[in-house]
Amino acid sequence: MDLPVKKLFIVSTPIGNLDDITLRAIQVLKKSDIILCEDTRRSLKLLNHLNIKKKLISYHKFNEKKKLSSIIEYIKEGKILSLISDAGTPLLSDPGRILINECIKNNIKIIPIPGVSSITAAMSVSGFNDQFSFYGFLPKTENELDKVLSQISENTNSLIFFIPSIKINFYLKKFKIYFHGRKLLIAREITKIHETFYREDINNLKLFKSVVKGELTVVISEKNIKDKALDKEKIIKKARKYLKKYSLKDTVNMILETEKLKKKVVYEICLQIKDQKNY
Repeated sequence: MDLPVKKLFIVSTPIGNLDDITLRAIQVLKKSDIILCEDTRRSLKLLNHLNIKKKLISYHKFNEKKKLSSIIEYIKEGKILSLISDAGTPLLSDPGRILINECIKNNIKIIPIPGVSSITAAMSVSGFNDQFSFYGFLPKTENELDKVLSQISENTNSLIFFIPSIKINFYLKKFKIYFHGRKLLIAREITKIHETFYREDINNLKLFKSVVKGELTVVISEKNIKDKALDKEKIIKKARKYLKKYSLKDTVNMILETEKLKKKVVYEICLQIKDQKNY
């Protein structure tokens, strides 16, 4: 395969099983003069498996600005460069956007080499509506997370997130508040030996009692149109305000005086707020 110069190849790589790589991706990597990668140690594992020996340049979010000019110069010199991430399709919650935009400015063509993505893999087995929105990694702080989930919860599409396994319970508590009435899929270690899929109604979610290990892709089902009338943020604000002074029962009754909603729905939201003890 002849590869033209002055082009950057964005090459998708396996997310677990090393055999999940396309023939075209292998050909491009073999023809590349330089391969840009997040972690050279992880990339070497794949390249050794494919019996490919090439110059690797570490390219990640902490050095992408510093390496930018030299990478552009390599491409202008006629060298064939490929960008890969630690796993899956590059630039989806991975570094590379700065480089892409610089290539556009310099009239360098950008060629995607499609392949594996945990986003589409998880979505394909979810059983949810295939009109979906991908967010990536959610905020780590509670205040920021509340702001983001308050906005996202109004999105009627299926939703996809990357969740650090060590913090899964932290996020599940919030999902129970903001995604009432929806379903959830947790895809763990996709394509790997310990691949597991957890499926549950969000209303019935229980926290994990033991440490969850591995990479997690979380999919939340589409929003039921009937639930659109429920202004969760409004209920949450009222619950936090009332629970500072009143009991759970009184809080629920006070909210029901002004909101025409099912008591069960209001009770479950208030209970989640009360359990968090951060109002």
